Amino acid sequence: MAEEELIKNISNGGFKSFKILVNENQKKVLNTCFRFTNNREDAEDLTQEVFMEVYKSITGFRGDSKLSTWIYRIAVTKSLDFLRKKKRKKRFGIMKSISSEETLREELKATDISSPGTQAENRDRIKILNEALEKLPENQRVAFTLSKYDELSYQEIAEILETTIPAVESLIHRAKNNLKKRLYNYYEKKLI
Repeated sequence: MAEEELIKNISNGGFKSFKILVNENQKKVLNTCFRFTNNREDAEDLTQEVFMEVYKSITGFRGDSKLSTWIYRIAVTKSLDFLRKKKRKKRFGIMKSISSEETLREELKATDISSPGTQAENRDRIKILNEALEKLPENQRVAFTLSKYDELSYQEIAEILETTIPAVESLIHRAKNNLKKRLYNYYEKKLI
């Protein structure tokens, strides 16, 4: 079904068309949300919120970009809003933060690892990388995540972030340099 027809059907309350849209994009949205939250349950909740927003706002879709790009933009925005709220709650002591061990267990469930030594090593690497990613400025983290984990093109990232391709290239370049410094400093201290 053509994108225009799909949008028209959904706008007119077509649940079958909406189901097609969800089936085509659900895995990508879930993965994107997970990359930001590092928690499967939170990512699933955000994915539901994304598609509720898509359904509610589809009539406002202008067609300036592909529908999938618009959906990614909603997923990134919802994920970042979630993280901001979580930080605010943590800052004010309303809610205790989710332990990183629980997050790491979730990530390790998704991988097929056989030896306990390999599990521990991968758990440490994931934890270190996630900590380094979390310390990046938000725009760098978003651009890097969409590029490296979601494998989106610079053009797609530029559309999602509503910026230019050179700006995306610069963000990713700075993110790589910042990650390189953080990881180098971590491992250098560990070896001493």
